Amino acid sequence: MKKAILTAQNVKLNVTVNSKEQAIRLAGEVLVENGYVNESYVESMLEREALTTTFMGNFIAIPHGTDASKKAILASGISILQVPNGVDFGNGNLAKVIFGIAGVGDEHLELLSQIAILCSEVENVEKLVAAKSYEAIMALFEEAV
Repeated sequence: MKKAILTAQNVKLNVTVNSKEQAIRLAGEVLVENGYVNESYVESMLEREALTTTFMGNFIAIPHGTDASKKAILASGISILQVPNGVDFGNGNLAKVIFGIAGVGDEHLELLSQIAILCSEVENVEKLVAAKSYEAIMALFEEAV
């Protein structure tokens, strides 16, 4: 049976983090804990961030691993951190929703597409930040896609 890309265990509501590194590490650890990636993937997410920011605008960051880390991906998955107070992703760019992603093969492109569709409207991002449950977040994804 194929593993679900997003489950309630992948979503962390009302998270407080002190740095983008802490946010990226937490997003990656959620993927590790739920069997999507090996531990080495988390380090590759940090390496990827060092190359160029994964901050996308509209209070969104989408940290992911480098191409070299593909072998550390066991199944495609998304982790979502809701950070109502935001975390600085550099140059004053505040991220309030962090999507950690891992995609088998080219599946990460599909994941990015779904996130981009949802988050292209800042109102949807505000709804994600205000969501009180996993179900509310899932409903937003289902509406957008």
